[in-house]
Amino acid sequence: MVARLPTSDRVVALTLDACGGRSGSGYDAELIQTLRHQRVPATLFVNARWIEANPRKFRQLAADPLFEIANHGTEHRPLSVTGRSVYGIKGTRTVSQVVDEVGVNQRLITKLTGAAPAFFRSGTAYYDDVAVRVVNDLGLQVVNFDVLGDAGATYSADQVADAMLSSKPGSIILAHMNRPEGGTAEGIDAALPRLNRRGFRFVRLSEYLH
Repeated sequence: MVARLPTSDRVVALTLDACGGRSGSGYDAELIQTLRHQRVPATLFVNARWIEANPRKFRQLAADPLFEIANHGTEHRPLSVTGRSVYGIKGTRTVSQVVDEVGVNQRLITKLTGAAPAFFRSGTAYYDDVAVRVVNDLGLQVVNFDVLGDAGATYSADQVADAMLSSKPGSIILAHMNRPEGGTAEGIDAALPRLNRRGFRFVRLSEYLH
């Protein structure tokens, strides 16, 4: 499981979750517009329920070379073989359920885009050791984070900016693109020029993880 990029370069990876379901199936158009305007690449971890609610937006994002698509699970469940609950969300209970949580969305994304995602993040970003091995056996790399960018899009814009500015070389930032009512877009917009002045460059995960 990876929580930072394996480099001392002054680079950071912005990763955006699109959770779907009760966690929100909205689309933060302001955030995506900001990234496109400033040419900031990002890795988008997309859940199957979000894809089903936003099929057109998903295809547009997948076709944009600024972004790469990653797997955020089928039902947005913590990945476990014991059913552990995290933030009130019940986790998978068996190896078979782990395989389904990863595999169903993997096949959906591959069918829609023609490319199989290389990276996986579970709902709540929780895994037990067995689940991590299963994901690896399915050919995906488990990616977590070291900078909590927006706490599920509950942070204010100032809190998002402060979190972003705590980044270090190789940091992986977790934020959300499915809850436009939060402060994520405004906070990221405020932080980007300041990180640029500090000499940081944004990269996709695939530029440093293989």
